[in-house]
Amino acid sequence: MSITRFNALNTIENRPDPLFFDTGESEFDTIASYFGENVFGEDAMKKHLPEDAYLSLKAAVQSGQKLSRGLADVIANGLKEWAQQKGCTHFAHWFQPLTGKTAEKHDSFFTMTHDGRVIEEFTGGALVQQEPDGSSFPSGGMRSTFEARGYTVWDPSSPAFIMEVGEGKTLCVPTIFVTYGGEAQDFKLPLLRSQSFLDRAAVPVCQLFDTNVNKVIATLGWEQEYFVVDEALFNARPDLAMTGRTLLGRPASKHQQLEDHYFGSIPERIYAFMRDLETESHKLGIPVRTRHNEVAPSQYEVAPIFEEINVAVDHNQLLMDLMERVARRHKLRVLLHEKPFAGVNGSGKHNNWSMGTNTGVNLLSPGKEPSKNLSFLTFFVNTVMAVYKYADILRASIAHAGNDHRLGANEAPPAIISVFIGEAMFKLLGQIANGKKTDDAAVKRAIDLISKLPNLELDNTDRNRTSPFAFTGNKFEIRAVGSSQNCAGPMTVMNTMMGLQLIEFKADVDKLTSKGTEQGEAILMVLKNYIRKAKPILFEGNNYSDEWKEEAKERGLNNFTNTPEALDVLSKKLAQEFYGKSGIMNAVELDAFHQVQLHGYVTKLDIEAKSLVELVHSYVMPAVLRYQTELADNIAAMKALDMDDSIGYQKDVLKRILKNSGEIKEGLDKLHKALEKVHHANDLREEADILCNKVKPQMEIIRDAVDDLEGIVDDQYWPLVKYRELLFPR
Repeated sequence: MSITRFNALNTIENRPDPLFFDTGESEFDTIASYFGENVFGEDAMKKHLPEDAYLSLKAAVQSGQKLSRGLADVIANGLKEWAQQKGCTHFAHWFQPLTGKTAEKHDSFFTMTHDGRVIEEFTGGALVQQEPDGSSFPSGGMRSTFEARGYTVWDPSSPAFIMEVGEGKTLCVPTIFVTYGGEAQDFKLPLLRSQSFLDRAAVPVCQLFDTNVNKVIATLGWEQEYFVVDEALFNARPDLAMTGRTLLGRPASKHQQLEDHYFGSIPERIYAFMRDLETESHKLGIPVRTRHNEVAPSQYEVAPIFEEINVAVDHNQLLMDLMERVARRHKLRVLLHEKPFAGVNGSGKHNNWSMGTNTGVNLLSPGKEPSKNLSFLTFFVNTVMAVYKYADILRASIAHAGNDHRLGANEAPPAIISVFIGEAMFKLLGQIANGKKTDDAAVKRAIDLISKLPNLELDNTDRNRTSPFAFTGNKFEIRAVGSSQNCAGPMTVMNTMMGLQLIEFKADVDKLTSKGTEQGEAILMVLKNYIRKAKPILFEGNNYSDEWKEEAKERGLNNFTNTPEALDVLSKKLAQEFYGKSGIMNAVELDAFHQVQLHGYVTKLDIEAKSLVELVHSYVMPAVLRYQTELADNIAAMKALDMDDSIGYQKDVLKRILKNSGEIKEGLDKLHKALEKVHHANDLREEADILCNKVKPQMEIIRDAVDDLEGIVDDQYWPLVKYRELLFPR
């Protein structure tokens, strides 16, 4: 085999025992003993802040009250005291630009006074505001290269934390990121706006049922799927290093078809990594609780306990950063791309969304008698109605290059947005819409398994793995979010569309009650109307079937199969009114966001195309030509010995090589021409269209030919690490 591949595989065989790695846990530690120790939480605030500062900060978090600069100085001093006791020498504003990654600029507590004295300080001004380069992050045209000023502004609603990297410790302050003109240049500010908007819209509706409700928060529980591969094998695949996915690769004869990896025993080396990751996560207050093997080989999942959305989003962004750093300690690499390997399951990030009140009620919990729980029915039906009205905007929120490879394949939901609510709830809504007597008998059932086992109580709904938006008992699960995505994007849309819908609902109810209709009757009348209107979005069947595609079209549901098409809605009236009426993004911010998403798509596909060309020219074809020459020499030698009858196999293989080589040559020629068209396109949308419809198809044609060659070229010549080696390490 090639030297690169040989060295990579040899490195794996000489890895140290996985138990060598220190997970940071002692034999007697419990998670509770160190959970949140690197977070400026309740205990730390009470210890390091004066009581009035502590209460003011709590009020700011709970009710959005502004903090004075004087109070910021007091809080900053307490933060510095706590951080230095923990060994911190620097602080950083930690934010989430539109790159999808996190960003940070470190400054030391160390400074010098005007008379040359050395002091350590952290002022309220430094806590509240910093100035990173606003032109060096994606801005969608809001900032020119020469207009460099941008601001990060403290977000008190998400606690400060200490990031440990090697021996270094840095105090990180969660912030929002805005331009010099104050426009949102990140995922965080729109998310915070959407939370406030939903709260204002939901409280008046809640008070129809309980006047004690004065606050509603949205909650999120994410499920993070990912692949893990050996670091040496990762480094031996330039496509993985450059793009996060394999641009070439023949599926192994065994992959996930035996269904033996899912929930199987966790390999020791992965287990050591998981323990280490969990310890680091728990120190940062990330409440990860679940770990298991996922469906595809070398695929895994980690999931936390539900949290308020803003904090949950921060924790997921932190976790993705931690995963990559902790994996390297174990000589592993985490793959967060939605489809790193063809032919097996891709990775998603299921977003479980719900709403809760200050009185401790989950607004999407049916209770024992859903048909009589008018509050639950109100929020449930309004969620369905919101998805029906704003499905295209929800689709746009999960659109990006990586997810295009995943949606609609190998257990991932399709691009058509529909809502699965389960047999019992579907029946209940039908009864309400038709004015029939409601029946809870089907909502809660029990199965008597065996006399020696406890009864199994069924949930309100089964699960539908093919549905992009499913009710799962007391929450809605958005299954179409990609594994590498920032949850803030789809969560901002979810909060906003629910807020807009609840405002409309309250107005519709008020209109009826103002004419003398009793409140309960008015609510039911409005809900009946919504159920009838939203019926096209409800689908309980197989979302993969061709029949569903046709039926969805008849129902008026859109099927945007690629990112450029899905993002087009952001330039239409629906999105402009959606973001404008809610105040989540103004026209400038929305246009910029659209441009950033298009630019990201274009850039990623351009990188993939160029990486593929390099792989074919520098790796694949030299190996193919060497084997081709060997075959040709063998055929010539056999002919010289007058043994033509014994060269049938060699001839067939050589013909197959020549056929594939010809297809690769033709594909590369067309690919180069398509890339030339991209460079001469008039705008980003045209570039995206060419890359999607001209470049990607040629890349697939080239891949098919290369993957066929991988199956016939002598293994000792093949230069790239194969799927069986990546997914089934020795």
